[in-house]
Amino acid sequence: MFKTIKPTKEQVREYMGRRQAEHKPPPTQEEIRRQLGWNVIDIDRDVQGRHRH
Repeated sequence: MFKTIKPTKEQVREYMGRRQAEHKPPPTQEEIRRQLGWNVIDIDRDVQGRHRH
Protein backbone atom coordinates (compact mmCIF):
# COMPACT_ATOMS: atom_id res chain seq x y z
CA MET A 1 0.00 0.00 0.00
CA PHE A 2 1.18 3.53 -0.73
CA LYS A 3 0.59 6.81 1.09
CA THR A 4 1.09 10.20 -0.54
CA ILE A 5 2.48 13.07 1.48
CA LYS A 6 1.42 16.36 -0.12
CA PRO A 7 2.58 19.91 0.54
CA THR A 8 0.15 22.48 1.91
CA LYS A 9 -1.45 25.10 -0.34
CA GLU A 10 0.74 27.73 1.27
CA GLN A 11 3.90 25.74 0.49
CA VAL A 12 2.85 25.38 -3.14
CA ARG A 13 2.03 29.11 -3.44
CA GLU A 14 5.39 30.04 -1.92
CA TYR A 15 7.18 27.64 -4.26
CA MET A 16 5.37 29.00 -7.31
CA GLY A 17 6.23 32.56 -6.28
CA ARG A 18 9.92 31.65 -6.04
CA ARG A 19 9.79 29.85 -9.39
CA GLN A 20 8.23 32.83 -11.17
CA ALA A 21 10.86 35.18 -9.74
CA GLU A 22 13.75 33.00 -11.00
CA HIS A 23 12.88 33.23 -14.73
CA LYS A 24 14.37 29.79 -15.43
CA PRO A 25 12.98 26.78 -17.31
CA PRO A 26 10.81 24.60 -15.08
CA PRO A 27 12.55 21.82 -13.15
CA THR A 28 11.69 18.15 -13.59
CA GLN A 29 8.68 16.69 -11.79
CA GLU A 30 11.01 14.77 -9.51
CA GLU A 31 12.85 17.97 -8.54
CA ILE A 32 9.58 19.79 -7.84
CA ARG A 33 8.40 16.94 -5.61
CA ARG A 34 11.76 16.88 -3.82
CA GLN A 35 11.68 20.63 -3.16
CA LEU A 36 8.11 20.47 -1.85
CA GLY A 37 8.56 17.26 0.15
CA TRP A 38 5.81 15.62 -1.90
CA ASN A 39 6.61 11.94 -1.52
CA VAL A 40 4.99 8.58 -2.08
CA ILE A 41 5.83 6.14 0.66
CA ASP A 42 5.51 2.37 0.40
CA ILE A 43 3.76 1.80 3.73
CA ASP A 44 4.27 -1.98 3.65
CA ARG A 45 8.02 -1.58 3.17
CA ASP A 46 8.22 1.09 5.88
CA VAL A 47 6.31 -1.07 8.38
CA GLN A 48 8.40 -4.15 7.57
CA GLY A 49 11.61 -2.15 7.97
CA ARG A 50 10.57 -0.97 11.43
CA HIS A 51 9.70 -4.48 12.60
CA ARG A 52 13.13 -5.83 11.64
CA HIS A 53 14.97 -3.62 14.12
